[in-house]
Amino acid sequence: MRLMVDMGNDDAITAAFVYQGTRKFLVASSSGHGFIVAEQDCLSNTRKGKQVLNVPAGAEAAICRPAPAKIDAAHMIASIGDNKKFLVFPAAQLPEMSRGKGVVLQKFQKGGLSDAKVFSRKDGLTWTDRSGRIQTVEGWKPYLGKRAQAGRIAPKGFPTSKTFGPD
Repeated sequence: MRLMVDMGNDDAITAAFVYQGTRKFLVASSSGHGFIVAEQDCLSNTRKGKQVLNVPAGAEAAICRPAPAKIDAAHMIASIGDNKKFLVFPAAQLPEMSRGKGVVLQKFQKGGLSDAKVFSRKDGLTWTDRSGRIQTVEGWKPYLGKRAQAGRIAPKGFPTSKTFGPD
């Protein structure tokens, strides 16, 4: 991959997708800042690529996950930090931007953002456990809050890796 694009030795790939043109992505840095970006805003004509997420000093790009093409009141965002604090908030509170730093998804006293994902209220929150099984949780409502809150300790059974698994 490094031969195909101009990447430094210190750079790492967060995610790679085949272009479809209609998708949106949730992008965020380890500092807890993020936003929704349309797929066509990520496309570049240069070999070096295009920087979509401006990362604050001391942080790194941490998350790039697919999001629904049309985000409405039925969609929520779940985020978890390195401190195992878990927060769920309405996806409508997260702006759609073409580039920038974004807004605070979750606040942290120590550590940073470990993972985040968009899910539908109807389908419920899911994650992949250590054995590769998909766990669905209907009891995410106690973790419901507003964007930029600290959150609560993750539910029992949540992976110790503090990630929702591959998407």
